[in-house]
Amino acid sequence: MPETPTPTVLDRLLEIGELFQHDMATAFDGTSLTPARVRVLWVLQHAGPMTQQSLATNLEVSARNVTALVDALEDGGHVHRTPHPTDRRATIVSLTDTAEERMRGMQRDHAELTADLLEAVAPADRDALARGVDAIAERLRALIEADRERRA
Repeated sequence: MPETPTPTVLDRLLEIGELFQHDMATAFDGTSLTPARVRVLWVLQHAGPMTQQSLATNLEVSARNVTALVDALEDGGHVHRTPHPTDRRATIVSLTDTAEERMRGMQRDHAELTADLLEAVAPADRDALARGVDAIAERLRALIEADRERRA
């Protein structure tokens, strides 16, 4: 019988990603929110109101894609559009009061989950874990950018 290989760090990171996706899908089951829509809300929560073009740039998606996301979020009462004060071709996308409240709740939940997850790591190892996760994320960003440039 072949020996089962030991999971690699990449295996564990992929598993964690899948677990987070499942958790998010479960959390928003029965609502109009999807991971992509929540990402829009998260960007607006952290960066503040912005044009749809800026939102598309922040999300690294097309203008058409962001229009569809904002349309759905507006229909669900999560965002509203207002005319840009100086550019009549642009609109500003902002969170509604209800969405701002929901995002504050999500931030509290996020902080609680962070604390809960870090309890699984010995206190003396937490700083090293944070540095390691940051280093992996930075390296992955660099690899993706290098691949993007190679393909261009």
